[in-house]
Amino acid sequence: MSSTEIPVQVKSFRFSPYEVSSTAPIELEPHLDVVEKLMSNGFNHLHVKENYIFPPNERPQMAEICRSYRIPIIDLKDLDGPARKSVVNEIKRACEQDGFFQIVNHGVPESLMKSMMDVAKEFFEMPLEDRACLYSENTKKSVRLYASFNITRDKFLNWMDVLTQLCHPLEEYIHAWPQKPAAYREIAGKYAKEIRVLTLRLLAAISEAMEQDSDYLNTIFKKHRQAMNINYYPPCPNPDLTFGVAPHSDATGITVLMQGLVSGLQVLRDGKWVAVEPTPNAFVVNLGDQLQVLSNGRFQSIEHRAITNNTTARISIPTFCGPSLDAFISPAESMVDEEHPALYRGYRFEEYMDAFWSQGLKSKTILDRFKIETGQ
Repeated sequence: MSSTEIPVQVKSFRFSPYEVSSTAPIELEPHLDVVEKLMSNGFNHLHVKENYIFPPNERPQMAEICRSYRIPIIDLKDLDGPARKSVVNEIKRACEQDGFFQIVNHGVPESLMKSMMDVAKEFFEMPLEDRACLYSENTKKSVRLYASFNITRDKFLNWMDVLTQLCHPLEEYIHAWPQKPAAYREIAGKYAKEIRVLTLRLLAAISEAMEQDSDYLNTIFKKHRQAMNINYYPPCPNPDLTFGVAPHSDATGITVLMQGLVSGLQVLRDGKWVAVEPTPNAFVVNLGDQLQVLSNGRFQSIEHRAITNNTTARISIPTFCGPSLDAFISPAESMVDEEHPALYRGYRFEEYMDAFWSQGLKSKTILDRFKIETGQ
């Protein structure tokens, strides 16, 4: 069993009704509400409830998934050497054509990647009472555990639980991270720092791909907003009915994803859903909506989704890097000319995020709010 595989049988959730005798009182307080909402409570994943079942025309359509196309795999070993321009050109093509690519020889130690995945797995295997205290539906909290995407607004719920935490500057947030498992803060802190270094290298390369100075995106993003999620997808009795995460594009700048060894990620390409099969020790990188705006639509923030399976739980760990809330986002001058007029108005990133959380995962329609009307 790989580090990302979790047995279907859940052994140690105190609050599961299946562990209480028929004559004993069921003591679920004070976390009853949390227990009922979390997918990782030991019993929610045993049946697909009505509010998780998507309409027939919106379901995954597993038989139609394309498995023949592969998103680009880019080797970063020469990114900081004399062949830098060649690697930047590869990244540019991937940003223009796919919006997604995988990277190898990225510099993050394989041992740390494994430790991060292991401690993430350990977190979701802890007794529920050790996690329930982190639950919150306040989208502005710096650290929280939550269910679905936005359980108070989602019409159809996603088959997932998420632990999210802000992680830059690390010293401002790590004190609020989970205290259990005991090694969580140490391992996740090291991992967040390594991803931060990798992200800055990628932002510099993408800036050059936009015909800007290497520090362009770093400057635009100001203090930066870096958040790390641990996405937990339990096995699903009927994967054809629901999603781990429904189709969406990412709200931020770029996302660096460790998806482990269990397949589930899919991207939309030429109207077809393409499976992104895991590559050992690689990261998946994708552009968020802010890069589409900053590149004036030249680079693509592509819709993607996560499907479930009926045998194995899946964990993925995306790190989102984007602007600070007060950063001003508008198309870069290098991306605007007579042939390519500005497609988007300028806005503060906080305005975008307010719209993102109020609307939920609805394809890429949020960007429509910021398009410039051409009158044609």
